[in-house]
Amino acid sequence: MARRARAEPACVSDPADAPREMLSLVGHEQALERVSRAIRGGRPPQAWLICGAPGVGKATFAFRVARYLLRYGATDQGAQNLSVAANDPAAMLVRAGAHPGLIVLKRGTNAETGKPMTVLGVNEIRKLGNFFGLTSGAGGWRIAIIDTADDMNDNASNALLKILEEPPARALLLLLANSSARLLPTIRSRCQRLQLKPLSDADVEAVLAQRLPGLSDAERAALAALAAGSIGTALKLASNNGAALAAEAERLIDQAGKPDVSAILGLAEKISRMDDGVSAFGQYLAQVLTDRVRARAKTNGRDVFRWAQLLDKIETNFRRADALYLEPRQTILSAARALAGTARRGAL
Repeated sequence: MARRARAEPACVSDPADAPREMLSLVGHEQALERVSRAIRGGRPPQAWLICGAPGVGKATFAFRVARYLLRYGATDQGAQNLSVAANDPAAMLVRAGAHPGLIVLKRGTNAETGKPMTVLGVNEIRKLGNFFGLTSGAGGWRIAIIDTADDMNDNASNALLKILEEPPARALLLLLANSSARLLPTIRSRCQRLQLKPLSDADVEAVLAQRLPGLSDAERAALAALAAGSIGTALKLASNNGAALAAEAERLIDQAGKPDVSAILGLAEKISRMDDGVSAFGQYLAQVLTDRVRARAKTNGRDVFRWAQLLDKIETNFRRADALYLEPRQTILSAARALAGTARRGAL
């Protein structure tokens, strides 16, 4: 029998987190319709695995589902699009990070550096045991959002698997994943998968017009083209020299066959002086490479495998550099050398 206790606010993420406050949802109509049918029909699964690229709206989607269940339960009493009014008590509690029926688990923060931990550890996942043992909150449902589940280490994954094997009643886990392949197959098999596709450029531009009204039409169009369907990426590009870094990533790839060593050294020096510059540049470089590889695959597919291998190597190196605080300049130079070596055998 589940242990019963007084329910305390269980959310552990930042109450100012933007997806928590975002009541509107752009795009993802098919995924929303599927979830709506399951919830309003009284048959939600024990867990949904919400997959998609970073910044595409996975967390915003998850909070929308959570608000509806916490307000209406698995009934058809609410709106078909699962919206909940901003002044509804459930929505207000979720926005404040104080709803007793909701827990959000993320990577913790390194006390020494102030930066996020590189993995989502078992101590975070173990909080679910206590949470699901509490008396059900308002509406009778308990919702857990794991953001992102592919950050879990092996111990955390095994702890989550035990919960999925014996799911509590009137509870729902929403697992967000940038790369579902990094999850244990046994976890994936116990979840219903929802793939959130990249948004259209028009949708991204519409959000930018709402969030950043000072941008011109041309600036919004340029950011949307670079963002590859990710609102999060577009917003990041619009701040902290993001557009300039993305342009540098394009240039580095374009000139890979004939690298300008002095320009690369200058780029490496500039990035080394930026807060989170290596992480941001690595993301843009990977995104540009991904777009190029996909475009090549749709044409003749020549050299695609070799470039895909390079993409995987560069992503791994930048993640390692960010996690271990390696020398930024060396990371950029290594990426440039790898690009040059691959480009000598055929430009992308």
